Amino acid sequence: MPTLSKLYTMQEAAHHNTKDDCWIVVHNKVYDVTSYLDDHPGGDDVVLAATAKDATDEFEDAGHSKDARELLESFCIGELDTSSPLIPELEISSKRQPSDFALKLKNLPKQYWAAPVAVVGISVMVGFLCLRKK
Repeated sequence: MPTLSKLYTMQEAAHHNTKDDCWIVVHNKVYDVTSYLDDHPGGDDVVLAATAKDATDEFEDAGHSKDARELLESFCIGELDTSSPLIPELEISSKRQPSDFALKLKNLPKQYWAAPVAVVGISVMVGFLCLRKK
């Protein structure tokens, strides 16, 4: 088996998720199966649903034959770079930074608060008056 020199991240492979450009990842290898989609016995939808993730479990659960496994190898374009994280790092924001919503709420003019406060106040008064009459 030839040595594969090209390494791909999961993010790179995930970008190829359409009928016109379809890559899948099985057993840490990256396969460009675009040209095979129309010939896949299970239909192209099955293959397209396996993009943008590690499709090893789906591939194994389908019970592919030895011939199918050999055919898959012919589409191999490289290996998955397992040293890179599968999920991009998330940026953690400080709790001290107020959210955009909090800033907008704080900056609202006081006139926008008058109507809701008046409605609530009137509702409470009407409620008390109704309870007193009973």
